[in-house]
Amino acid sequence: MQKALMEMNLQLHHVVSDITGVTGMKIIRAIVAGERDLDVLASHRDVRCRASTETIKAALNGNDRAEHIFALIQSLELYDFYQAKMLECDRHLEATLAALGAVTEHDPSELPRPRTKTKQVSTPSFDVRAALFGVLGVDLTQIHGMGPSLSLKLVGECGTDLRAWPSAKHFTSWLCLAPGNKISGGKVLSSRTRRSSSRAAALLRLAAVTIGRSDTALGAFYRRLAARAGKAKAVTATARKIAALFYNTLRHSMTYQDPGASHYEERYRNRVLGNLKRRAKSFGYDLQKLPMEADMAVS
Repeated sequence: MQKALMEMNLQLHHVVSDITGVTGMKIIRAIVAGERDLDVLASHRDVRCRASTETIKAALNGNDRAEHIFALIQSLELYDFYQAKMLECDRHLEATLAALGAVTEHDPSELPRPRTKTKQVSTPSFDVRAALFGVLGVDLTQIHGMGPSLSLKLVGECGTDLRAWPSAKHFTSWLCLAPGNKISGGKVLSSRTRRSSSRAAALLRLAAVTIGRSDTALGAFYRRLAARAGKAKAVTATARKIAALFYNTLRHSMTYQDPGASHYEERYRNRVLGNLKRRAKSFGYDLQKLPMEADMAVS
């Protein structure tokens, strides 16, 4: 659809973040229906759209050659067809999860409050979070970085029974997220992680990138490691932490509570200070805290 619009010199993708959103689809359907008045087309702007009506009008000032309209109609029909097929898949997936939930018989009233109420893009049309809780008995979305869709994909890749891995270390090693251990003659030659084509590992890395921008303990860990060792290693290390939380939640019914970025930074500061004090003591010195400016002024 965007290619057909660009052939018509309609720069709709410059004024809306997604042409398949509310504003974009209303305008496209109006064009296919035969509407050419710029004022009418711009009036389909949703109140949440950041672009003004005048900006949208300027972006829709193009041509309406018959062959380009035909291409747009074909693309819109294909888009609607695929949307209908995706909805059928959602209905089938919902029925499958409902059947699995009926076997486990977890009480839906025990589902904790959602951590966020924002609906993610390209998620199934039913309540995935509630359906997963009915199957698992735990809420994986309480782990930061794991939304309902990602949780469903991970469960689809790893299953609901993680007893095949005795511990979280075995699980992260299977995902190729744990450091390697290449040793020869008692000397560590390399500790790089192994390459993997696992979809579960790729999903966890994606979650790690997303959580790196959040004000959470995992986000603070990602940013600190990225500044010291680079973003590639930070993504792998954070993905490993998320994988361990996923394993412990699903295997041992752990309830995750995020301590916050400030708590993590404070723990990191205390750990660094402790290491400095021990090192100074080994050299025969005593590490003392400098007095505050106010105390210095009084003295």
